[in-house]
Amino acid sequence: MNAVRATGTGRAAVRRRGLRHLPLLPVVLLVGGTLFDYSTDPHVTGEAFYTAAPMTAAALLSLRATVLAGLGACAADVALLAHFGLLGNSGGLSELASVVTVSALAVGVNRLMYYSNVRLQSARRVALAVQRAVLPEPPASIGPLRIAVRYQAAAKDAQIGGDLYGAQETPYGVRCLVGDVRGKGMDAIRAVDVAMGVFREAADEEPTLAGIAARVERALVRERELRSDTVRTEGFVTAVLVEIPHRGEELRLLNRGHPEPLLLHAGRVRAAEPSAPALPLGLAELCPGQDRTDSVLFPPGATLLLYTDGLTEARNRAGDFYDPVAGLTGQDFPGPDELLDTLLAEVTEHTGGRITDDLALLAVTRDSGHTERT
Repeated sequence: MNAVRATGTGRAAVRRRGLRHLPLLPVVLLVGGTLFDYSTDPHVTGEAFYTAAPMTAAALLSLRATVLAGLGACAADVALLAHFGLLGNSGGLSELASVVTVSALAVGVNRLMYYSNVRLQSARRVALAVQRAVLPEPPASIGPLRIAVRYQAAAKDAQIGGDLYGAQETPYGVRCLVGDVRGKGMDAIRAVDVAMGVFREAADEEPTLAGIAARVERALVRERELRSDTVRTEGFVTAVLVEIPHRGEELRLLNRGHPEPLLLHAGRVRAAEPSAPALPLGLAELCPGQDRTDSVLFPPGATLLLYTDGLTEARNRAGDFYDPVAGLTGQDFPGPDELLDTLLAEVTEHTGGRITDDLALLAVTRDSGHTERT
């Protein structure tokens, strides 16, 4: 696995070096076009180079650089046409007119791309504000616990999708939720908003995880009843609820049809499987009374990893799923941030950067040697 990570790092470095040299491409085209034009027959033209240079600058560089590339292309073409005595004939004038026209168009293209980028950045800021409102960043630490989250939406340039996470301190301990909404688009985001709003309130008030699950369940059912018939089959949520009491070395889990959390300790990784299967939140009417809370040992130095199925269903080109147990076994991480950064890097390497499903990760590490609350 270290070799794989090293290979991925090397490839990323190569890509970064290539991107760093891209701004030189218009200069290379101008110089190459001039040399080509000068060293070939007078009737063989370097027009393609002269027109490509300002267009390349328009896509990669600033307005000033685009204008300079256009002026450089026109100047180079004029100089070579004059050198060969072709500036005054119809062919030379036609060539120069093409270079001037494309250079002017390049300036317009640069402006259009600039304003398009401004609108895109504005949309991203709005999406980020929505994400922070619906899925606020949890505190980095609560008592002996360190917490980290990562979210990666499958939709390009999106900041939020159908996955959800939350962690907060309550009178009963630190309580966490990670879930995945069945469905896409705005309906999924509405379900995320409903589930998170109810969780934040119920986590402070309900003495048990089953009580929290019941309140989220009722809210999702109400929300689903307000929708059209075409989407009433969606809107349920696979989820894991976690409670880490202020004292002791155990945590409690309630799993509603969600991938099993992983416990990492001393290089070992094991899945915290539920003692009994259960349906997702929003479907309890099909099987009432199914909530069962399990207790799991969570000693100092251990890390709990919660995730959505975007992790375990990430495929490589051969169609193989990513296996987080195999990928993380034998590794030690200083804290939850390092764990999640490594995990995302490995998934990206495994898939070649092709993310097809939303991915939410939440990790909680219990520090060693921290004084417990009394």
